[in-house]
Amino acid sequence: MYQFDALKVKNECIEWIRNFFEENGKGCNAVVGISGGKDSSIVAALCVEALGKDRVIGVLMPCGEQHDIDCAKQLVEHLGIKHYIVNIKDTVDGLMKNFPNNLEITAQTVQNIPPRVRMTTLYAVSQSVNGRVANTCNLSEDWVGYSTRYGDSVGDFSPCSNITVAEMKEIGHLIGLPYNLVEKVPIDGLCGKTDEDNLGFTYAELDRYIRTGEIEDKEKQAIIDRKHKMNLFKLELMPSFKPEI
Repeated sequence: MYQFDALKVKNECIEWIRNFFEENGKGCNAVVGISGGKDSSIVAALCVEALGKDRVIGVLMPCGEQHDIDCAKQLVEHLGIKHYIVNIKDTVDGLMKNFPNNLEITAQTVQNIPPRVRMTTLYAVSQSVNGRVANTCNLSEDWVGYSTRYGDSVGDFSPCSNITVAEMKEIGHLIGLPYNLVEKVPIDGLCGKTDEDNLGFTYAELDRYIRTGEIEDKEKQAIIDRKHKMNLFKLELMPSFKPEI
């Protein structure tokens, strides 16, 4: 029977972060996009434990009005980390206004522009503060491709991409994050629906299937398997042609 040792994994993850910065950015800062959700909160907290709060910088990136911006502010205040607020609305609107009139923009395109602008913003801040950008995805989201390619799917280091949603929550409670941040219902921030509404299954069902291969609902299993197969390209290096020389 699968059992998750949150303390062991938390400590190993903290050591992994320290080693990454020792090898890939000695003296650099961790730059974390703070959404107000559990993943960015936990990643930021792990970085604080690994590097100290003086080397962790949060970046809040609302697109106009953000209904849960108070959660993001609560997190940076709880951790005591330096943070910047960069509103991306003008950038997003400016890009949309400059598309040619004869180009039909799909709804998916509109939804994915903000996360890509946010990642551009994170790297702009990171380059200005001697930083390394943290990827905040978890295993459950990555498994079914629930991220934007070249948006929240990228970064310089990824502490939690092999940890499921349920496991993330255990770590979040263990490190003493506010309960409301750890247990906050995940909303994609793109179309206003919860993650589980969009996916068609719960994270509890997905996490169990990932770790044990067990799932009762075969229709949901088929959905998960299809999403996993369709989105594997997001987790792989860009294909490149290798000439025979």
